Amino acid sequence: MNKRNQNKNGKGVLSYFKPYIFMAIITIIFVASAALLNLFLPNLMSDIVNKGVVKADTSYILSVGLKMLLFSLLSVLFGVISHLTSAKVAAAYARDLRTAIFKKVTNFSLEEFDKFSTSSLITRNTNDIVQIQQVTIMMMRMVIRAPVMGIGSIVMAFSLNMKLSEILFVSIPILIIGTILLITKTMPIFTSMQKKIDRINLVIRENLIGVRVIRAFNKEKHEENRFKEANEDLTKTALKVNRINALMFPLMSFIVNFTTIAVIFFGSKLIAMNELSIGNMMAVLQYVAQILAAFTTISMIFVFLPRAMASGKRLNEVLLTENSIVEPENPVKINSNISLQGYNNYTILKNTDSATKNSDLKYNLSLNETDQDLKIKDIIFQNVSFSYPNSKELALEDISFKIPHKMTTAIIGSTGSGKTTILNLILRMYDVKNGKILIQDEDIRNYSLEDLHNFFGYAPQKPVIFNDTIFENIRFGRDISEDEVIQAARIAAVYDFALKMEGGLYTIVAESGTNLSGGQKQRISIARAIAQKKDYYIFDDTFSALDFKTDLNIRTALQKVFTDSTIIIIAQRVSTIIHAENIIVLDDGRIAGIGSHADLMESCEIYQNIVHSQLSDKDIERI
Repeated sequence: MNKRNQNKNGKGVLSYFKPYIFMAIITIIFVASAALLNLFLPNLMSDIVNKGVVKADTSYILSVGLKMLLFSLLSVLFGVISHLTSAKVAAAYARDLRTAIFKKVTNFSLEEFDKFSTSSLITRNTNDIVQIQQVTIMMMRMVIRAPVMGIGSIVMAFSLNMKLSEILFVSIPILIIGTILLITKTMPIFTSMQKKIDRINLVIRENLIGVRVIRAFNKEKHEENRFKEANEDLTKTALKVNRINALMFPLMSFIVNFTTIAVIFFGSKLIAMNELSIGNMMAVLQYVAQILAAFTTISMIFVFLPRAMASGKRLNEVLLTENSIVEPENPVKINSNISLQGYNNYTILKNTDSATKNSDLKYNLSLNETDQDLKIKDIIFQNVSFSYPNSKELALEDISFKIPHKMTTAIIGSTGSGKTTILNLILRMYDVKNGKILIQDEDIRNYSLEDLHNFFGYAPQKPVIFNDTIFENIRFGRDISEDEVIQAARIAAVYDFALKMEGGLYTIVAESGTNLSGGQKQRISIARAIAQKKDYYIFDDTFSALDFKTDLNIRTALQKVFTDSTIIIIAQRVSTIIHAENIIVLDDGRIAGIGSHADLMESCEIYQNIVHSQLSDKDIERI
């Protein structure tokens, strides 16, 4: 099965803990053992007082004292081991969750990205997983230790003196009721808090990304107010939780102190009546303290547990989301006649020096005479209709057309006419609602997504630039030779501006390409798309930021080099697509016209209006 479909059925948060169950059990055993050893210490101390101190038996005191010391050392040793193993389990569990969320998100279609905001996905893979990690450690350490200590201390206390221990019948129910109230009140608040952390992340992310626009419009104060509002909203929610805790923990302390005083008061009366020894009263006091400490620990856990439960629910929302794009069970293999090893039609002439650091490189962009006649099938749209999720209007309505192979097809139309939607459907970022799209006479839903995407070179509408060298931005982690990267950089006119930089193609690009112009980023995006030979190349309005001369030079080079590939260009600018063999005109999700520029100037009024709005009559006559 394809990697993209591994999480199709979904695995919940708890499923990723299964590999660590054995290590968790080992941790629990050590925690329980340390707790049990601690349970014996008050009883041994009682024996020292009753049999050693009272009778002045020094040897007995030393003997029992050494036993207490041994128990204490073993308890510390088991505690250290349990801390190490629990930390290792929790860290590994958190690592696996982060990996699972990351893989799941990277396999989302655009429909799933529309459902979850970017800031929310980041919060879920960071803050929410941290909450799970913290509670995992607490569950293995405290949740096991507290019941063992609590129940064990109750048993030991009652075994020493039944009457004195009956005080616990009053204090323990109060602690249990308080813990239940704490869970009931805090659970919905923590769920709300995580959403408000999402909001904080969203505001910060938008401020960092849009810093230039914000400063250009002098809207720093407006953005400060947005952040202040989101920050105060989160603060109010956090304070609400803290107020509940502020009431809860003093109440716990009051019950602990009250119970201790009650034990001393009633214990002294029992001692006076010779019904209780001093050593036993001291032991009962310690057991009472351990019981109340155990319940206090449990209440602390329930402060964190609701938040972790809210985080787990949010993570499950991502992990259990089924992708709207379903992989075929028996995918059809795409037959490609294009060599994916490089530019077979062109010869690169270079000297023996490093291609990335030498400015004297020369390239021969003339076509070899041995161009192979390839037979790649058309891309065919058959009665395709599509609407975006949660939208009542159709983005495309019953459109049918073909994109001929080995030709340049341009798609033009007004904003919102459905141009980018067509490309999203070809690449299966979304699936069609009605109709079908054929490549090689096969519905694209019958191809694996990996094979389908490998069939295309794609330059998106908004160029994505990574914080790496220009060279690596073009190569993009693929098995592409240095010569192929250089060739792509030459064709896309990247090499021209890269040579003017100190590091050439090895110049480090800032995050999101902030040290590059819009045109330079588009040229890198184009070079990335063409660096590896493909059957189809898609350019989604990737020439809009280029000057007319650079635009013409790049398109001319593309048409000369990629004669055996199909080129699809989306553009708003008529000059970019005017020489395409096939032009598709869209209007409000429908086909308004198909043909060459000359054909459309005679038959398509919408195309005529677009041309006349951008070109003068003299320019139109010269074409």
